[in-house]
Amino acid sequence: MASVSYDLSVLGWDDGFAASLKPDHLPARVTRVDRGTCDVLTADGEARAAHSGALKRAAAADPVALPCVGDWVGLQGEIQEVLPRRSAIVRAGVTPGVSHGQVLAANVDVVYIAEPAVPGVDLGRIERFLALAWESGAQPVVLVTKADLASVDLSEVEAAAPGATVRAVSSATGEGLEEVRLPPGRTAVLLGRSGAGKSTLVNALAGAGRMATGEIRAADGRGRHTTVHRQLLVLPDGGLIIDTPGLRSVGLYDAEEGLTQVFAEIEELAVRCRFHDCAHEAEPGCAVLAAVEEGELPGRRLASWRKLQREAAWTASRTDARLRAEKTREWKIIHKSMRGRNRP
Repeated sequence: MASVSYDLSVLGWDDGFAASLKPDHLPARVTRVDRGTCDVLTADGEARAAHSGALKRAAAADPVALPCVGDWVGLQGEIQEVLPRRSAIVRAGVTPGVSHGQVLAANVDVVYIAEPAVPGVDLGRIERFLALAWESGAQPVVLVTKADLASVDLSEVEAAAPGATVRAVSSATGEGLEEVRLPPGRTAVLLGRSGAGKSTLVNALAGAGRMATGEIRAADGRGRHTTVHRQLLVLPDGGLIIDTPGLRSVGLYDAEEGLTQVFAEIEELAVRCRFHDCAHEAEPGCAVLAAVEEGELPGRRLASWRKLQREAAWTASRTDARLRAEKTREWKIIHKSMRGRNRP
């Protein structure tokens, strides 16, 4: 790799991270992960580092402990430690039978949720991504991309994204791009489905073809999926952005607080329900159902809330089952060891 020195503060380094770093370790920020090795940025330039044995052993017990794009790590030849994350985008694991989460990006300040204007904005998908974003600890911003290809009623998107900023952007015309640019030291991650225009947006912000892009189909305005890995890039203005592959599966993982934020108006209405444990299905005195009947709350919002709540509960049950199984295995090992000691 070509070596270019970096001011670590421009990469997001500060006294808080420095206080967590062991004295004999070199700070580095992960830009890409490939099967046990990472591309990183250090004060001396770009480098490639493998996971240490200690890190691999820690990850065997908790895979979330492995470095991901955006992490700050400590180097001593190899990656010895992952510094505490200030934010983390975590989705449910996609491997069958695996109940732990998968970290998509770490230490981001802003989550850009890219949703294309064509063939049409999917409000349910936006709500799902928003739950991940709010749960992460970062600030979500909904970007309605390809705004030059169709008109979009942003008020509908804003109603589905309480507390989040909503902007229409076009990489082709430059509409809205200035409001999306980041100052030095600030990091954003782009999330969205395949063909949402994420890589094209990165190129527009970078002022160069940093990420490969595909042609847009004239029939429906969809772009071809081109990004195949998550990668952190330093932009000319000093900000940092993480491009991600299109996400086909975005399962919720430990997202209770995120869902509360996304559906804030339902949470507020629920306080007025007759029963404190109201499920908002058919209970008498349900303020949520009354709001739907009166047109105060769109029925689509309640249906989306129910769907995501059921999914979150199912994911939580899988995690609880895994923890119980691990605890059972631990006790079996202990009991077996004790029986061995007590034999004459």
